[in-house]
Amino acid sequence: MPSREIEDFIARWAAASPSERANAQLFLVELCDLIEVPRPDPKPGSGYAFEFPVVEHHPDGSTSDGRIDLYKRGAFLLEAKQFQDQPPEPTDLQLALESAGAVARKRKSSPVRGTGAWDDAMLKARGQAERYVRALAAGDPNPPFLLVVDVGNSIEVFADFTQAGRNYLHFPHPQAFRIRLEDLRQPEIRERLRRVWTDPLALDPARYSAAVTCGISDLLAKLAKSLEQAGHAPRVVADFLCRCLFCMFAEDAGLLPAASFTQLLDSVRPDPAQFQPLATQLFREMNTGTAGRISLVLRHALKRFNGGLFADATALDLDADQLTGLHQAAQYDWKAVEPAIFGTLLQRALDPVERHKLGAEFTPRAYVERLVLATVIEPLRAEWAHVRAAAYTHARARRAADAIAEIRAFHRHLCALRILDPACGSGNFLYVSFELLKRLEMEVLDEMAQLGDREPALEIEQFTVHPRQFFGLELNPRAAALAELVLWIGYLQWQARAAGTAAIGEPVLQKLDNIQCRDAVLGYDGEPQPARDEAGREITLWDRRSTKKDPITEREVPDETKRVPLLTYANPRPAEWPEADFIVGNPPFLGNKRMRVGLGDGYTETPLGAWSLDIPGRALS
Repeated sequence: MPSREIEDFIARWAAASPSERANAQLFLVELCDLIEVPRPDPKPGSGYAFEFPVVEHHPDGSTSDGRIDLYKRGAFLLEAKQFQDQPPEPTDLQLALESAGAVARKRKSSPVRGTGAWDDAMLKARGQAERYVRALAAGDPNPPFLLVVDVGNSIEVFADFTQAGRNYLHFPHPQAFRIRLEDLRQPEIRERLRRVWTDPLALDPARYSAAVTCGISDLLAKLAKSLEQAGHAPRVVADFLCRCLFCMFAEDAGLLPAASFTQLLDSVRPDPAQFQPLATQLFREMNTGTAGRISLVLRHALKRFNGGLFADATALDLDADQLTGLHQAAQYDWKAVEPAIFGTLLQRALDPVERHKLGAEFTPRAYVERLVLATVIEPLRAEWAHVRAAAYTHARARRAADAIAEIRAFHRHLCALRILDPACGSGNFLYVSFELLKRLEMEVLDEMAQLGDREPALEIEQFTVHPRQFFGLELNPRAAALAELVLWIGYLQWQARAAGTAAIGEPVLQKLDNIQCRDAVLGYDGEPQPARDEAGREITLWDRRSTKKDPITEREVPDETKRVPLLTYANPRPAEWPEADFIVGNPPFLGNKRMRVGLGDGYTETPLGAWSLDIPGRALS
């Protein structure tokens, strides 16, 4: 697009007088030309049209006809308004008539841009667009994008890539969702809008992140297998690789000097024997920080990371192939790692038993998000709508301090919430809950700043949505460790985007112990012990997994020689859970036909005594 055409478009529309109905369609047609997409199609049934008709259904059973300003099926729904930069000056005749008392001194005009009334009007336009989404015909998918346009001034972009149609969030984030008219000079902004029109789902960052995450996990799985075959214990391998992958994330996120860990790997490839002592020294320095000194390995001052991840500085000897594999993993864009699936894939990559499932299905991000939205975010957003309305009432009455106090109180409420996943696995549900809560927090902080709060940075420093608010219970120790790591990576990603890495304090990581490695159903003292008969002999059972081929029928039958102890549990009782405001998750479910196979006879029967309840026998059969 020639720059002269862009400048002409900006100049013409910046000077346009407020007239929503007269200008909106012309503005949008010219915008289509500017971003090089087809204009709306007037043919009936095209699914891309101005004044697209919908029928709204109201709670009392009544209906009303509505018209969407611009709609493109499967892409976006657009609501257009046009406001003014300054209230119009009264004419001499108006002033004379008012002075003479011939007319009342009452002038009605549209909201002025940049004021609370304008924010309120744009919010109402967004609400109207969301209502129209719910009014779409059953056969129309919910659009991934909502656009709210102030003609000649700005375009606000909201996205819901789950297409549930109930939680449109600022896109790409609350600091950049509003495209000003002058921003259209930037090629990347025009390209973003062009994608909204032509390929909206390609803008979903989770797609790129998922590809990056899968590629990393595949490499780490091969590397973990190679190290185990070299004689290293699986847990030692997993802990070592977690330290390495955090270094890769840290250098891409700006927490370590850019590319410093990758350069370390590259420098020792001619002589792999150098890697182990250098990596050990680096892990020690990251654990304590260099306190103004220079790292002996990276030749830069280092923050104190701590948090338990680097308390064990063990680094493994790597051969040339293993070092190459680690170096290949470091080449990925670690800022783009998707924590919502990273934990699951990494758990499988590092677990010898689970490794064969690396390419298998896992709980997708969209599924997790739908559950978290309904459980956590929608109730909070309803509360936020009331808080914001109250704040605007104060602002319109020129009670700015009261408006800020309303929003600040809600922000502190967000920062005090506790969210629990009692079967957290590697942290998918906890991370998605964190991210969505963080998005809401960014909106709240942005609102505070717009109302004139002069201490938003201080508010972030003292109060922020933080991993300490998220709790999990998990039996698998490797998964529990990964859940905590996933939360920290997600948190650091957000902090770096919001305020830059310089604002991240020390220690970078904290040992919170919020993810507890224990049973979420049954509490007991000590470790489970084998049951014994009256003669003191250990009671064993078929392990319910091992089979052998029957020599006559050639069918798979139980291998009774493969036995496990029947376990008993001292002082069994219901497990206690951490206090929480919300409970999320996808608990592992075993139907009654597989419960004994999955949990064992001892465990399956213990709840009968632990709860002192009449549990139907069929529930334990």
